[in-house]
Amino acid sequence: MSAAVALPVGVECILAPNPSLLTGPGTNTYLVADEAAGEVVVIDPGPDISEHLRRVADAVAAHGRATAILVTHGHPDHADGAASLHELLGVPVYAWSRDGVAAMDHPLADGAVVAVGDRNLRALHTPGHRFDHLCFLLEDADALFAGDLIAGVGTVVIAPPEGDLLDYLASLRRLQTLHPRLILPAHGPFLDDPQAVLSYYIAHREERERQVLAGLAAGPRTVGELVSAIYADVSADLHPIAAYSVLAHLYKLEREGRVHRLPATDGQESWSLAT
Repeated sequence: MSAAVALPVGVECILAPNPSLLTGPGTNTYLVADEAAGEVVVIDPGPDISEHLRRVADAVAAHGRATAILVTHGHPDHADGAASLHELLGVPVYAWSRDGVAAMDHPLADGAVVAVGDRNLRALHTPGHRFDHLCFLLEDADALFAGDLIAGVGTVVIAPPEGDLLDYLASLRRLQTLHPRLILPAHGPFLDDPQAVLSYYIAHREERERQVLAGLAAGPRTVGELVSAIYADVSADLHPIAAYSVLAHLYKLEREGRVHRLPATDGQESWSLAT
């Protein structure tokens, strides 16, 4: 995992100035160009920050002309700049659905191909982080634009109800079967060891699941009680974010019939192992 990993030919990354706890150094906006054809596609416009979008438009002009704007999913740090960039470039916005990205002009089905000159970007519906999440595989380079399915550093927050851990794990396992050479996440550095990263992500979630089940083995617990036990070595300031992860695990286990949700007491739900 290194920021020094080389990008494929014709691919450029422009970092948006929106660093935060959840976005890391900011959102990676990618350009994919076919230099011979003079065509460029933008992946994830990022936030609606005029300085950033102007930099993107200027970079597009240096490569040729834009033909499409692709959005991995509808979270603001990926999609909010789509409408403004559409105005700057005059090209359509593609996404999974308008329910996810309001600025969408055309939907992309799973497996749909977006041409960039003689190059192909294949859309992969990979729900889990969000219902409308798409990854894009640049087929000639075996490079995967992973959106928020994978982060360059650390792991990804799965926040119900938009996030669904069962779907997320299925999406990770699907990516394993594609054997990409390179993962280009929306946040953080580029990753040149995709199989190791994907295996780690799956193992990390499986370990968290074991911790949740172990926490319920002694009897019913609230999400807060589980978080305090599982994340005892993590700053309490981060416990609200950790609560999303625990809740995502509980919803997954509930769908699998392995835990039960108990009636709320004093405004808090408790969970127990299924009997």
